Amino acid sequence: MTLNTGDKAPDFKAKDQNGNEVSLSALKGKKVVLYFYPKDDTPGCTAEACNLRDNFAALKAKGVVILGVSTDSEKSHKKFEDKYSLPFTLVSDVDKTIVNEYGLWGEKKFMGKAYMGTMRATFLINEEGIIDHVISKVDTKNHTEQILELWGI
Repeated sequence: MTLNTGDKAPDFKAKDQNGNEVSLSALKGKKVVLYFYPKDDTPGCTAEACNLRDNFAALKAKGVVILGVSTDSEKSHKKFEDKYSLPFTLVSDVDKTIVNEYGLWGEKKFMGKAYMGTMRATFLINEEGIIDHVISKVDTKNHTEQILELWGI
């Protein structure tokens, strides 16, 4: 990964699951959980999204905004949101601009085969747009606990 704690988080503009434009700069003044995941409606990604969903009220009460990013389409994100009642924004990065800016597009291996894909990682971005923490070893079933512990909130 090329980005580290203390770096300015790269800004981006992209569409969410409802076709609305989302930008990181528009969230200045808020704590942002920017989480990258490989694919909508797969076991690990669903576990991670549902853990964030189940703890959404607690995170929101602490002033945290959640943005999930994958290279899936807006339509795929909308189906994922609807199927699991996800209360947060899913950003569509079909052209891979954001995953590349964050250094998360790379070679992965599954069942002995190598392929290119999105690496799972989460960036905790403070109110000034600076990366406070990078979680590269995401515990999909306990992701909220990782976030709260690192931020001490």
